[in-house]
Amino acid sequence: MMHTGKNAVVGDVAIDLHPFIRKYNDGRIERILRSSFVPPSEDPIGGARGVATKDVVIDERNGVSARLFLPSGAATDAHRRLPIVVYFHGGAFCTESAFCRTYHRYATSLASRAGALVVSVEYRLAPEHPVPAAHDDAWAALRWVASLPDPWLANYACPDRMFIAGDSAGGHIAYRTAVRASRESDGGGIDIEGLIIIQPYFWGPHMLPSEMAWDNDSESSVIDPDKLANFWPFVTSGQAGNDDPLIDTSSDEVASQTCQRALVAVAEKDFLRYRGLHLAALMRGCVWAGAGGHNVTLVESEGEDHGFHLYSPLRATSRNLMESVVQFINQSAASPRPRPWPASVVPELHGEYSASRTRNVLLSVPSRPYHAVFLNGLDMKARPRRCPRPTAITNAFTPSLDKKVSKKSFGLFLARAKPNNLTASKGPLSASVKCCTI
Repeated sequence: MMHTGKNAVVGDVAIDLHPFIRKYNDGRIERILRSSFVPPSEDPIGGARGVATKDVVIDERNGVSARLFLPSGAATDAHRRLPIVVYFHGGAFCTESAFCRTYHRYATSLASRAGALVVSVEYRLAPEHPVPAAHDDAWAALRWVASLPDPWLANYACPDRMFIAGDSAGGHIAYRTAVRASRESDGGGIDIEGLIIIQPYFWGPHMLPSEMAWDNDSESSVIDPDKLANFWPFVTSGQAGNDDPLIDTSSDEVASQTCQRALVAVAEKDFLRYRGLHLAALMRGCVWAGAGGHNVTLVESEGEDHGFHLYSPLRATSRNLMESVVQFINQSAASPRPRPWPASVVPELHGEYSASRTRNVLLSVPSRPYHAVFLNGLDMKARPRRCPRPTAITNAFTPSLDKKVSKKSFGLFLARAKPNNLTASKGPLSASVKCCTI
């Protein structure tokens, strides 16, 4: 037998969904992708980037909880309330956490940069809690947030500026939650201003034409195409297959969305990229997308793979993706119209989706490919619209958002630019991110 780790051999493995999880023949579960727990801190001065954090219980019976991220300037600006971002972490429905280092850092950065109150949801994981448990937990979390039960939400948040966001499996959960909010009669009138879906996981019984053309030998991706068909049966504990309607998007449910705007982000080297492009195309044809689909923003990070922004957050492409999300959250009607984007930029969206398309570019800079190495084991300013004046708080925070972030290497990805393509780019943007309203 061939050894794969300290205590495991290939013959012991029943299901191998590397780099996320393995299940062994004796029933043991090994979560490969994980990072260490980070405690919350309600002290914004001692906390990271001037953001206070605390943990709250949403549903004690099902073990649903969340971590709240509040920028330090919230109590010092008496003239505005903060947008709310309900965030669902990724991890293939079966690993990672709202309380882990990876997502604590990301949500802290998002709250600080966007000037938003971020609610990062801790939902139940498969296979111990098969999907759709994660979807039910997400719905419970959204309803909890909308009721403003916590003092931070009640005193600082603007309920009219609600965003649902997530990456990878969390992007899938965010999408499903938005669909449910548009359909549930007991939704209590939850209005979603924006949907933010980053490198989402969707699949189905059949590959898209672009997926069939993928050369797995020359186009490596963190997401292994040969394993994708096994994910959904695993996370649903065999209760559903790849023909399950929950696994993919449909034009009817996309059209039923009641959110005002949407942002879809994909990465060029990510095999799941085509599902994200497909979703953006479906969205842009809906009534809520507006004339020419201008309420749907597509962001593509060139030369990047799945999850790059989480595990290499200091890289320029990661910073630019964050800036695109920040701009989307704080977008105003007075924002300048972006420049036209040539139709050749996104060929995957041509054909039936592109007969009368208008593409616009916000950010476009030279490409900088990288080589991603996935390692086992991880130890790892905005212009908001104004809502009613927040309740006065006596114990005000002191702004400290301008602290320098130490340049520290961490995470699962090691980035290495190709030597013959190390072209320096002047100005604030130094790696490739395309952002278009489609």
